[in-house]
Amino acid sequence: MSKALALAGAKIDFVVPYTAAHPGIDFMTIHSASPLTPLERYGLGAYDSKTVITGDLTKADMNNLKDMRGVQKRYVQFVEQFVETSVPDAIHAHDWLTMEAGMRAKELTNAPLIVHVHATEFDRSGTDGGNPLVHEIEYQGLMMADRIIAVSNITKSIIMQKYGISEDKIEVVHNALDPSSFDDGYLYDFRTYRYLEALKQEGYTIVSTVTRFTIQKGLTHFIRAAARASQKYDKFAFLMAGDGEQRDELIALAAELGIADKVFFTGFVRGKQWRDAYSVSDIFVMSSVSEPFGLTALEAAHHDNALIITRQSGVGEVLNSIFRYDFWDVDVLADQMVGIATSSSLKDALRKNVMNEYDRISWSDVANDCLRIYANTTQGVLV
Repeated sequence: MSKALALAGAKIDFVVPYTAAHPGIDFMTIHSASPLTPLERYGLGAYDSKTVITGDLTKADMNNLKDMRGVQKRYVQFVEQFVETSVPDAIHAHDWLTMEAGMRAKELTNAPLIVHVHATEFDRSGTDGGNPLVHEIEYQGLMMADRIIAVSNITKSIIMQKYGISEDKIEVVHNALDPSSFDDGYLYDFRTYRYLEALKQEGYTIVSTVTRFTIQKGLTHFIRAAARASQKYDKFAFLMAGDGEQRDELIALAAELGIADKVFFTGFVRGKQWRDAYSVSDIFVMSSVSEPFGLTALEAAHHDNALIITRQSGVGEVLNSIFRYDFWDVDVLADQMVGIATSSSLKDALRKNVMNEYDRISWSDVANDCLRIYANTTQGVLV
C-alpha cells in the first residue's frame, strides 16, 4: 500500500518500532523508533493479547524494550519529537499498536487522524472478551479518529456494533495483492517439501494453511475437519505452516484424532520460504473464527491453490470462485475438501477462476481511495 501511495504522489514518513535494513525501499522514508531487532519485535507477542501487560502508558518504562508497553511508550516519544519539525498533512495509524502515537500526533499538530483497522481485539481473541487494555486503546483511537478505514464490511460491522462508532465515519477499503512483488527471482525449492512432493506423485492432495497458531484462526476446527475428511478419502496430507501459542495443542489434537501421520507442522516460516508452502499445496484453507481480511488467501490463489474460507473472513467480499463455510461447521469443511480432492475439473475451475478475480484487485485503487480520504479529512469533509 505504501508503495502504491508513493507512486500516486504521496510523500511518506513511515515510523516502525524497530531497527533494520530495508533494501530496495526508496519510495518512502523509514524511521526507526527503537533499537529493537525484527526478531525481538516478533517475540513481543503483539498479536497475542495475553502477553500484553495491562497498564497506563504513562507508567510504562520506555527503556524496557522487552515489554510491549515500554516499546509503545518509546514509539510515542519518537513520534512526539518527529512532529516538532515535520508536521504531517495527515496521520495514518494502523491498529491498536500505533493508535496512541497517532492520537498524540493529532493533539500536537491538529492534523487529521486516519485510523486503519486491520483487526480488532475481538478478532484476535476470537471471542467477545480479549484484553481490556487493548479494547480501551481501540475505543479511544476510533473515537479520536477523523476517519476510519476498515479492511472489510465484516470489520466495519464490528467497529459499529462493538464500539458504537457511527457508520458514516467508517469507509471500507479492501486489501489487494501486487503480483509483481513475487517476480524477484525466488524459485520454489522442491527440497523443502520433498516428502509432500512424493505424496503428490502418488495421487495425494495437499491441503495447507499459512497462519499464526492462535484462537482467532480456528485451527482446532480445521484439524477436526481434516480427520473427518480423511475418513472419507484417504489420500490427504495437511500442511500447517506457522507457529503460535496453540502449536502443542494442535499437535496433540492431531494425534488424538489419529491423523498425526497426515498433519505436518513446519514451525515458523521465515523469509520467502513461506511461498514454498503455497507452491506445494493444492487446496488452501482459511479457517478463521474472525478474519478482517485475509491476504494469505490472495497469496495462495496466486500460487495456484483452490480456496476454502470461512464466511467470517473479509476476503470473501472480493472473491467469488471459492468455497465458503461457517468456521464451526467441520462437516461442511470436510465435505468441501473431499469434493475438491476427488474432482480434478472442480479443482482446476476454482484455481483458474479465482486467479482471474484477485487479478482485478489493485493496490493502486487502494492508494487512490486513501488519497481521497486524506484530502477530504484535511478539508473537513466526511464523504
